[in-house]
Amino acid sequence: MTQQTVMITGATSGFGEACAKLFAKHGWKLILTGRRQERLNNLQQQLGGAEHVHTCCFDITDRDAVERAFTDLPARFSAIDVLVNNAGLALGLEPAYETQLDDWEKMVDTNIKGLLYCTRSVLPNMINRKAGYIINIGSVAGNWPYPGGNVYCATKAFVRQFSLAIRADLLGTNVRVSNLEPGNAETEFSKVRFKDDDDKADKVYQGTIALSATDIADTVWWLVNTPAHVNVTTLELMPTQQANGPMAFYRE
Repeated sequence: MTQQTVMITGATSGFGEACAKLFAKHGWKLILTGRRQERLNNLQQQLGGAEHVHTCCFDITDRDAVERAFTDLPARFSAIDVLVNNAGLALGLEPAYETQLDDWEKMVDTNIKGLLYCTRSVLPNMINRKAGYIINIGSVAGNWPYPGGNVYCATKAFVRQFSLAIRADLLGTNVRVSNLEPGNAETEFSKVRFKDDDDKADKVYQGTIALSATDIADTVWWLVNTPAHVNVTTLELMPTQQANGPMAFYRE
């Protein structure tokens, strides 16, 4: 069987890194993207070297850089079988009237625009080959808003609707699309959200068992290995110790 190729955005930590290690274990060729060249270099060495791993260091919010990364792929990596749109982030947990507009813009640029750039770049090749799979990493926050989530929740709601909409566009092409929506997961996510405030980040996971990056990678791998005639449109995944909360009321 021809060796398959997966492209993983945001591969230098968390879900992306776990996915990279799992796909490498199963013999896939990897295209790994991220903003930290040293981490990309280390992953390339760990997972088989340049023959098996191609790295692209760029900021996913830079449209020109994304387009160049796809245009400049070596021939042996150019037929992308699976795109895992993983790169994303949350910034801050302030109410909407106190948040920083720069944080809002960064979330929109990363979680929405970056995902759009990669998706649009990969689709023509998949269409021409009549095969491919796009897995978008959404969030339960796109379904269950919470105080302070404001724009982060909105960006993940976008990911859900965009996934469903392009799935409709791709009907008859054999290209599959899934939106995977994790709940509370212990990665660098909270450290990024709270801008390296370790105390705040640690409290998110204190006293509970969160999902791990490996849990998400295992789920991505399961999705990829479902039969070609099966398309899981949306999959919500929470730790057992998390559930959506009751309706809130303000009472004077």
